[in-house]
Amino acid sequence: MAMTVPVFICLLIWISNSSLALASSGLPDASFIIEENRYEPNWASLDTRPLPQWYTDAKIGIFLHWGVFSVPSFGGAWFWEWWKGPYPHKDIVDFMKKNYKPDFTYADFAPEFTATFYYPDQWAEIFNASGAK
Repeated sequence: MAMTVPVFICLLIWISNSSLALASSGLPDASFIIEENRYEPNWASLDTRPLPQWYTDAKIGIFLHWGVFSVPSFGGAWFWEWWKGPYPHKDIVDFMKKNYKPDFTYADFAPEFTATFYYPDQWAEIFNASGAK
């Protein structure tokens, strides 16, 4: 299929503008990717590669959401939505029918949420050791 002249001109203008935008964006050119050093497929070799400053400065965040939905241990944080919401998921509905009495409600899970495995100090140590800030 032949490209019409106006479409071809528009394409050339777009490519030209894209190149100019990239050149003026302050982003490094791709030449930094190609290095003369080659690394072996092992940790000792890989650990010798230099890390960019942005990597050293980067931070990792960890967000925990732990609540009543943990009691059935099925379906995750959206359990209620997938059980009683406008678009129920069959597997959640079937799970509830199989494991709980018919008049069971989401609030009925609350007394069973005892946070037995809540060890905030240990969690904080693990998160800190991971580099999270």
